[in-house]
Amino acid sequence: MSRHPIVINGAPGSPYTRKVVAVLRYRRLPYQLLHFGIAGAPDLPKPKVQLLPTVYLPGPRGEMEALVDSTPIIRRLEAENDGRPVVPHEPVAAFLDYLIEDYADEWLTKAMFHYRWHYAADIAKAAALLPRWANPSAPEAQAVARSKWIAERQIGRLYVVGSNETTKPVIEASYLRFLDLFKAHLEVMPFLMGRRPGASDFAVYGQLTQLALFDPTPRQLTLERAPRVTAWAEVMEDLSGLAVEDEGWIRTDPLPPTLASLLTEIGRVYVPFLLANERAMATGSKRVEAEIDGRPWVQETFPYQAKCIQWLRNAYADLGARERAVAARILDGTGCERLFAPA
Repeated sequence: MSRHPIVINGAPGSPYTRKVVAVLRYRRLPYQLLHFGIAGAPDLPKPKVQLLPTVYLPGPRGEMEALVDSTPIIRRLEAENDGRPVVPHEPVAAFLDYLIEDYADEWLTKAMFHYRWHYAADIAKAAALLPRWANPSAPEAQAVARSKWIAERQIGRLYVVGSNETTKPVIEASYLRFLDLFKAHLEVMPFLMGRRPGASDFAVYGQLTQLALFDPTPRQLTLERAPRVTAWAEVMEDLSGLAVEDEGWIRTDPLPPTLASLLTEIGRVYVPFLLANERAMATGSKRVEAEIDGRPWVQETFPYQAKCIQWLRNAYADLGARERAVAARILDGTGCERLFAPA
């Protein structure tokens, strides 16, 4: 168990910050959150890539390391701290948890970024608050100038997640289907992974802190279409008081039908994107062109998500033969099986 607080540099508007902090609260691990480093510690190392959250943990020789990828951070916390794990102990459940976590981190975030920087009301709110979170006491003229700079920069980066007029219908329809599917699942169990949360729950929660709780357009959509999802996101913020059972994870054979339906949505939208992005990267193309959900999809290639597809394949390959057979039966017909088909 960690003796000293885990130091995090993060921000309320970062879904990945909220994901990691919620895990720490649930696991009852002490932490110190520096909002954009306001109260910061100048001696902390800088990460190779400036992303939020940045988590500082001891390196091999005791020196502090700056880590920025929420998924491996959570796995490291699993390995180094006992009690209240967020990765299921059963291998197939752990694999599915990882697949859904990746979908939330890499596909639901397209909806999050799209809604925030596409619609006028969402742009205005985010641009107004983001710089004031970083420095609540900044002179007003400085805050206004910073707001303008942030909005222009982020709108100019919509291409990174693939948000454009061509992809807008795909992104928005997928988010609405996700709400319907997740609402249906919550009607039969309180978390994606059963009666206790997995890493996938915290990944979905991270995106929903923005989509369901902050940005005006998706917040209203979520409240109207799936108030159960809004309520769930609010509860997920602090699960430190949740009592958990060792056998609280989902059973995978058979898998709950509501979770199978979510896997079909992943196979419907995220898998085609991953495969198209992989093909574009392999041919040296800078542009992804595909059909997703019967509509055209165009965006710049995304090198990080070429890594994601390989990590997913590694996780599948790491399953034992029996577990891999169970996973294959679960994925068959969802569209997700295409990720793991022989080349």
